[in-house]
Amino acid sequence: METKVYDVAIVGAGPAGSSAAIRLANAGRSVLLVEQKKFPREKLCGEFVSPECLEHFRELGVSSKIGQVDPSIVTETVFYSRGGRPLHINAEWLTASHGNAIGLSRSCLDQLLLEQARESGADVFEETTGLPVVIGGRPQHIKLRNLEGPDRTVEAGILIDATGRNRGLMRGVEPAGKPRRAEYVAFKVHVRNAEIDKGACELYSYPDGYGGCCEIENNLYNLCFIVRAAQVKKLGNDHERIWREAVLKNARAMEALESAAVAGEWLAVPITKLGVGEPAPTKGLLSVGDAASFIDPFTGSGIALALESSRCAANAIVENKGFEEIAFAYRQKYEATLKRRMRFASYVRVAGRVGWLADGLIWLLGRNESLRKFAAQRSRVNDAGE
Repeated sequence: METKVYDVAIVGAGPAGSSAAIRLANAGRSVLLVEQKKFPREKLCGEFVSPECLEHFRELGVSSKIGQVDPSIVTETVFYSRGGRPLHINAEWLTASHGNAIGLSRSCLDQLLLEQARESGADVFEETTGLPVVIGGRPQHIKLRNLEGPDRTVEAGILIDATGRNRGLMRGVEPAGKPRRAEYVAFKVHVRNAEIDKGACELYSYPDGYGGCCEIENNLYNLCFIVRAAQVKKLGNDHERIWREAVLKNARAMEALESAAVAGEWLAVPITKLGVGEPAPTKGLLSVGDAASFIDPFTGSGIALALESSRCAANAIVENKGFEEIAFAYRQKYEATLKRRMRFASYVRVAGRVGWLADGLIWLLGRNESLRKFAAQRSRVNDAGE
């Protein structure tokens, strides 16, 4: 480890990091993949895997493994206004292949992708923190820190930041700045006995935020929602009280979740920043997944964007020589493929947070199927990457 030089070193083994490692290792590159946690582990996520992700899974060689887990099949997303008015969006509208979505826990998905990265030939280190070694104002190496011994420094031709919204490899490069106060807090827990229609991912609008529930594997449901930080504080940071007194203000959520029983640990994360970031922030470094851009959870696009950005980054590395060419190719593809989606998500975010506007849009879109199809397709990347 002390002397090996990798073509690419990736920090963070979520869907973005692991899928980039698989693609690069399969292309013959020497790859290091570093993950701070021990897998499997729970992760705050809507756990809605949109239809376009399935093509990525085929390319990555994990489709059969995912099928063996028996995830739920999601045929539609249903948005509910505060009063319970539904708006149905068919999953087949989200991709030209007209496929369905699936519900799958992140603990399972991330574990399968990590194992595939290892099988593809990447060197994988769990329970290891990857810290940037900043020289001349940019990260040039990675320092590995774990409980097994002294720190070790690893060199790589290209570094990939897949550490999520924390953007760990930019530490020491960007000025620290003043911490931003979180406007919202996101929560997640697995539950049983939710009365969700079979094949549906349900999304709810309520006065202090929005949330949703989707069946995953093993007869469990993933409940994920965001609430204004001020309301969280008012309710004493009590997870179950927040669920009962905020989320269940939506009439449909009350009907579907009133009798649900918690079947896992609660996770909570403050949301401080959304929107488009920089996919190639400094020389020698690319960012993928949430480290590049963080899309609003309401859109159900987080996993898809992680997989798509890692494919763009891996292709840029394989098809070009020299970092400047690689960064240029990655930026071009990233902007063409993903920026429209991020822009549309910002419109959805505004609508989702303004209750009367969400109710009005649900009413309007519910009256016109063509308009619903158009809105659904504008939130996705088509087969041409547009």
